[in-house]
Amino acid sequence: MQTSDKCWKGLRSALAFLLALHCTLATAQSEGGLIVGAEAEKKINKQLSIGLEAEMRTRNNFKTMDRWKFGVGASYKLTKWLKASAGYDLLDYNNREKISYKASGAYNHWRPSYYGVKHRFNIALTGAYKFQNNIKVSLRERWQYSYRPETSTDRWDFDEAQWEDDYTRAGKGKNQLRSRIEVSYDKKRAKIEPYASAEFYHSWAIEKVRYTVGADYKLNKQHSIGAFYRFQNMKNVDDEDYDPDMHYLGIGYKFKF
Repeated sequence: MQTSDKCWKGLRSALAFLLALHCTLATAQSEGGLIVGAEAEKKINKQLSIGLEAEMRTRNNFKTMDRWKFGVGASYKLTKWLKASAGYDLLDYNNREKISYKASGAYNHWRPSYYGVKHRFNIALTGAYKFQNNIKVSLRERWQYSYRPETSTDRWDFDEAQWEDDYTRAGKGKNQLRSRIEVSYDKKRAKIEPYASAEFYHSWAIEKVRYTVGADYKLNKQHSIGAFYRFQNMKNVDDEDYDPDMHYLGIGYKFKF
């Protein structure tokens, strides 16, 4: 019982630290958001596992819903140190509002925020090495293809002072390579597993970088919970896909059966 109490105190301290870090780093050029996720994983045999995932994310300093995500995936252990995986995600985005301007600087059109679906497919290879001091280093290379179907929405025309009904936003596909390096403390039968990672999104140039620090707490063999802080630094992104730098606080739950 004493050990469990110490673990909970440690987790609460970590959450307090992450919240303080978020408040310190938040600036006028960035936003804060919350990520809440849940996963279920089924081990078919020693090599193969399948899983389900659900996640919600907010933006605008926690005030606005950003997206919902539902995913399915599978992973296969090729060797002791190398794993292959593949998955599909259905994403429902709350697309940000957008104002376009004329060459003179006058308003042209205003498109309010609206929800739109994206389909995302991915395949990945993850290599990991564990040192004798229980420090584990892993490198994951993931290719993903995201497709946004053609969508109809409304747009305000400032010249005509009226709505343009059924404005069509063309469909769009995008390929990206995501490279992530992670360091964690992975001791057998340890209750808490802290980790830190950096992930780079490439599409001919680095478009964004995610820095994450967090910890997972094992309740028992089947159930675990986790908390993390993430800073998302935007780089070379099209105006159409614009997002500010983000500071995220995240919590998650995982069930293995």
